Amino acid sequence: MSKKNIARPDGLAYSTNKDFFNDFPQEEPGETLPKDKQKLRVKLDTKQRAGKVVTLVDCFIGTLEDMEALAKQLKTKCGAGGSVKDGYIIIQGDYKDKVITWLKDWGYVLTK
Repeated sequence: MSKKNIARPDGLAYSTNKDFFNDFPQEEPGETLPKDKQKLRVKLDTKQRAGKVVTLVDCFIGTLEDMEALAKQLKTKCGAGGSVKDGYIIIQGDYKDKVITWLKDWGYVLTK
């Protein structure tokens, strides 16, 4: 069974047409909500990570640049690596309690 290209809704992967262009609308980045309106969720996860624990921060509403800036602050505070993928801030290691404390100190609202 073949896998469809999920980048395009019509499944087109390649075109030899020289006049071809991407006519699908791009998502516009939304505005970042203020810290007191954000309802972040922090959890630990080991799925698809060979048993290694990571701390996930979910439900951030805003631009990718602001999410990456928050991730950089958290990674610096934890002294660990990490990334931003699929709407999650991923911090390598078990830093759940520390991340929750820092987010609360910075004015973010956390949910369970």
